[in-house]
Amino acid sequence: MSVMAQTVILTYPAGAAVVSGQRLVLSSVELPGVGEPLILAVGGLPRLRAGTLLRPDKDVPRLRIAGGAYFPRGGREPAARVYFAEALFSGFLAGGASAFTIVRQGFSLAWITLSDKGFAGLRGDESGPLIARIASQYLPIGHAQGFLLPDDPLALRALLTDLALTQGYDLIVTTGGTGLAPSDKTPEATLAVIDSRLGGFETAMAAASLKITPMAAISRAVCGALGQSVIVNLPGSPKAVAENFAAIGGALEHALRKLQGDPADCARIESNVPGAS
Repeated sequence: MSVMAQTVILTYPAGAAVVSGQRLVLSSVELPGVGEPLILAVGGLPRLRAGTLLRPDKDVPRLRIAGGAYFPRGGREPAARVYFAEALFSGFLAGGASAFTIVRQGFSLAWITLSDKGFAGLRGDESGPLIARIASQYLPIGHAQGFLLPDDPLALRALLTDLALTQGYDLIVTTGGTGLAPSDKTPEATLAVIDSRLGGFETAMAAASLKITPMAAISRAVCGALGQSVIVNLPGSPKAVAENFAAIGGALEHALRKLQGDPADCARIESNVPGAS
């Protein structure tokens, strides 16, 4: 993905030790009670999508945005927007203010496993981690995060909305809850939040699955867009996850780029096509 010519000024607490992989909190206001080190943004924070990299001038990226939230400040103060950043280095913070360039490299992926037994710790999750491995075969994935929920449509609606509109994940993939069991409500939860439906994705997955098993006819998987995020429902079994993802994997990067404003033509116009100019 392209580099955005946008910078943010961050102030480190002098002398704080950081370990690669550590989560740091970014905020534009002081937040008493938040664990150190707190990194303050001078002049406010722009919207930072999950997976965004922050790179000091003429240096390698030092921070990667892992997510965002609203932090309750107490009293009459409004909640503050904060970001959680993953440190990409180990060492001591120098202190003082530094300019960081905002960089997008690759796409961010959130996978959600819907399983009552999995949520209760009675079953291991194979399908969710598999999504991350398969997605990387079709897309340059810069950041991936998994989530585990019970078969609760309200919780799923809330999480889908948060991941797309607050966290800013590019691709959100669910696994489980697409069939006809009374607890299978993933399609309903997805339909309740998406802006538009990707019928071609749904058709491609159904067609590919029906070549393998007639049971694919009962899948109610939904695909759609919410904000600048693509949401895809996949079945619960690892085998079905792989089969369905393969049906749409080749179109995902193009779909995401167009959804996020890529002005390029969808196809090159051949000069020998009658009427082409």
